[in-house]
Amino acid sequence: MDLTLEQVTKALSAVVDPNTQVDLVAAKVIKNLKIHEGEVVFDVVLAYPSKSQFELIQKACIAAVSKLDGVKSVTVNMSMQIASHAVQRGVKLLPQVKNIIAIASGKGGVGKSTTAVNLALALAAEGASVGMLDADIYGPSLPMMLGISGRPESLSENSIEPMHGHGLQASSIGFLIEADNPMVWRGPMVTSALEQLLRQTNWQGLDYLIVDMPPGTGDIQLTLSQKVPVTGAVIVTTPQDIALLDARKGLKMFEKVGIPILGIVENMSTYVCPKCNNIENIFGSGGGEKMCKEYSVEFLGSLPLNLSIREQADSGCPTVVAEPNSIISEHYKAIARKVAIQIASMSKDMSSKFPNIVIQNT
Repeated sequence: MDLTLEQVTKALSAVVDPNTQVDLVAAKVIKNLKIHEGEVVFDVVLAYPSKSQFELIQKACIAAVSKLDGVKSVTVNMSMQIASHAVQRGVKLLPQVKNIIAIASGKGGVGKSTTAVNLALALAAEGASVGMLDADIYGPSLPMMLGISGRPESLSENSIEPMHGHGLQASSIGFLIEADNPMVWRGPMVTSALEQLLRQTNWQGLDYLIVDMPPGTGDIQLTLSQKVPVTGAVIVTTPQDIALLDARKGLKMFEKVGIPILGIVENMSTYVCPKCNNIENIFGSGGGEKMCKEYSVEFLGSLPLNLSIREQADSGCPTVVAEPNSIISEHYKAIARKVAIQIASMSKDMSSKFPNIVIQNT
């Protein structure tokens, strides 16, 4: 009896993606399935950055299909295809940018920028094309954290080229001013400058643009949330009650402008003494998870209060690059993967599928 496509498909339906908890057939990621004289060949195309997961899923597929009678060999080609997803109504997507992720906090001092840059690097490490926009005009930190110096090029009028650091494309007002030069600007000027950085930077084929939002929930943040085509937002907080109070305001702001909340990251969750290994909850415990339950959003993960995270960011070589195989880097990568999977499950942007309708008098 010859091996059939139905048999192979049934076998693959038992293979569950460990990240999405959905079997590969139900997820519709099996492509180009072919059988020839017992040789089975097919593609697995994942919808999120997943290079580190390829081998694991590939082995599971081969093991499942190899059990079938009549199978001589199994070839599984792993790849990923990241799509553009829908944003707020009335806001158009940027050319060359598929998805924009806002990293926000209700208040400063919770490690939002450090978290944002490490999440961007984690997505890039998994094979995505990633850019970063430093939206904090008053306190730009991206040049220091990515170890980038110099000025961006301008190859055409009213445009600048992104700077590059650790595989990321980057844009920041910090590349255009002296490091000690304060930005004494009112809100409308800041908003205008930020829109120019966003729209006049020649981003090149980005799967994700990470926007490091300024802290707070004032006029600038609200204006950006209404004008920037954001796929989803991540809220960074500490377990401390005061931080959570402000984080709730940030979450509600995004809800009001129709931006999905991808989840909450609890930063500085625990401190482990390097000498005695004693664990201290310096800023409290469980606050982030409690907030997730309260608002029915996903808890993306917690990150420790660790000296190396600060030192590596200050030195221009953040943790995910400095120690890619460390436990802390794995935390960042797991959080980034959850964010990408959340986006992959959202509605895709279909605006490019519709033709432009032109009405002419005849």
